Amino acid sequence: MTAFSPTDVAQQLGSGLLSFPVTHLTAELAFDETAYRENIGWLSGYDASGLFAAGGTGEFFSLTLGEVEQVVTAAVKETPAELPVIAPAGYGTAMAVELARSAERSGADGILLLPHYLSEAGQRGLEDHVRAVCRSTELGVIIYNRANARYDADTVERLAADCPNLIGFKDGVGDIEQMTRIYSRLGDRLLYVGGLPTAELYALPYLKLGLTTYSSAIFNFLPQWALDFYAAVRGGDDAHVFAALNDFVIPYCDLRNRTAGYAVSIVKAGMRVIGRPAGPVRPPLTDLTEAEVAELAALVARIS
Repeated sequence: MTAFSPTDVAQQLGSGLLSFPVTHLTAELAFDETAYRENIGWLSGYDASGLFAAGGTGEFFSLTLGEVEQVVTAAVKETPAELPVIAPAGYGTAMAVELARSAERSGADGILLLPHYLSEAGQRGLEDHVRAVCRSTELGVIIYNRANARYDADTVERLAADCPNLIGFKDGVGDIEQMTRIYSRLGDRLLYVGGLPTAELYALPYLKLGLTTYSSAIFNFLPQWALDFYAAVRGGDDAHVFAALNDFVIPYCDLRNRTAGYAVSIVKAGMRVIGRPAGPVRPPLTDLTEAEVAELAALVARIS
């Protein structure tokens, strides 16, 4: 049983930077629990406000249902009690419900509902999907607005009214009009999380739309840099923010954009650069080339 109520989770997550750790794999692409838990322990020494196990950066889409539960359970065991652990749910509605129940068994404190698999869906279908997941669990649920799961303001308002444990809206689209409509309509009813890759690039403008936090993939391999950047965003230190964007984030994003899927691969490359390798990515993703890893190493050296 989680020590956090859904309201507690929302308040805690909104108070600081969010950690989305990679999932460690062996050379044979099996989950490396020992290395994963050691890394969670290392990251826990830095002041994040929540940990999202097996999320997008954690290759949720590449894991089996059993592996997701294994990863979440490992994260719960290794994460300090005061730090909420958020588990993923996704795919079709029946599988998302199964994953939500798995999250409860694993001792997670909340759920990130990622976009459903493959098919397009209208607003009524999305609404039914989210409602089914929310009703299947007592954990707080955050919906991820991305890809084929884009929620309009009317849908989010109805879900917020019907589902007391719907606690958050994570945006991975970047539609300013959509975010403005939702935030204007719902205000502080929900936690708003920046979820665009790479979130630091959007952190400053999104702050005005109620997104007090975001998922930092860079936190995996530059945790103190990521925390300092977040503090500058929240503290209004625009000079620091724009210097960091020019020195690191923008060239990092240029490298990330060279190949589809590099948003995850480049993070594992960053882990390798700092001497904390997390193994390869699983297909259909591909790892950075050696030349690209060298480019990333040069970027990291520039700010270290």
